Amino acid sequence: MGEPAGIGLEITLKAYRALRETGPAFLLLDDPARVQAEAGDLSLAVINDPGEAVAAFPRALPVLPLNLPYAVTPGRPDTRNNDAVMGAIARAAALAQKGEVAGIITNPIHKATLYASGFSYPGHTEYLAALTGEPEGAVMMLAVEGLRVVPLTIHIPLAEVPGRITPDLIIRTAETMARALLRDFGIARPRIAIAGLNPHAGEDGGIGREELTLIAPAIEALRGRGIDVSGPRPADTMFHAAARAQYDAALCMYHDQALIPLKTIDFEHGVNVTIGLPIIRTSPDHGTAFDIAGRGIASPASLIAAIRLAGTMAQNRARLS
Repeated sequence: MGEPAGIGLEITLKAYRALRETGPAFLLLDDPARVQAEAGDLSLAVINDPGEAVAAFPRALPVLPLNLPYAVTPGRPDTRNNDAVMGAIARAAALAQKGEVAGIITNPIHKATLYASGFSYPGHTEYLAALTGEPEGAVMMLAVEGLRVVPLTIHIPLAEVPGRITPDLIIRTAETMARALLRDFGIARPRIAIAGLNPHAGEDGGIGREELTLIAPAIEALRGRGIDVSGPRPADTMFHAAARAQYDAALCMYHDQALIPLKTIDFEHGVNVTIGLPIIRTSPDHGTAFDIAGRGIASPASLIAAIRLAGTMAQNRARLS
């Protein structure tokens, strides 16, 4: 469901229109009354069991009922609905853990609203990691056609980044990436490019020494564990087309180093993927968009990409099982 006052329901209905003939099939965890009010001429199938969704999908959007206690005003989040928002995430994760659904796709939440009710996690990634018993194992990956990136550090001030980088963190993150590239993306021999922190990857210590003291030792350790890694690479030359052909995913040192090239390459179709979990989770790579909520103009492109990627990941995991 995501934040009900945002664009989540609108883009979900648009995604269903786009995918109902081709799939992959999905179900919606939401309040059937509010979905019906927004669905127009779309048919809904209120289901009691996720197993009913596939058969219903070509003719109607399957909705697994969830009670939303307070009326929703587009663009105006209501903290009284926070329990339902968090409950939807928890219920979806539980269904995935039990194997009743192949994976979950989360619509955007509004963290500031959830914080007012005691939500103590930075976002979906950390909450799902706790729900699935992997508090240290979850890693955020962003993906578009032709590029997958992982930021080693995420939502922290740039000034704090050098102090957060450690060889151990690089090693653990790259190992998680390698496992996910094999299991979820079907890449038999994953190749990971690791970016430097400083301009020109430090120029052998002339523009900073983190590459020599932190990143290069981690790369050597990863190679010793049989993982195909390269770097430290200068970030300004590792994202053009010819360079991207040399690796399957890039590990970047900070948020914008990863997200700027990805969003420049394909702003509309970015997908947020949580790797390192026992369940599959993807999400559109955008927020709640309160400024356009209720106006009918939100693009479903990123959500459609997230649904398709979750389906592909489920197929890849099934082949290895």
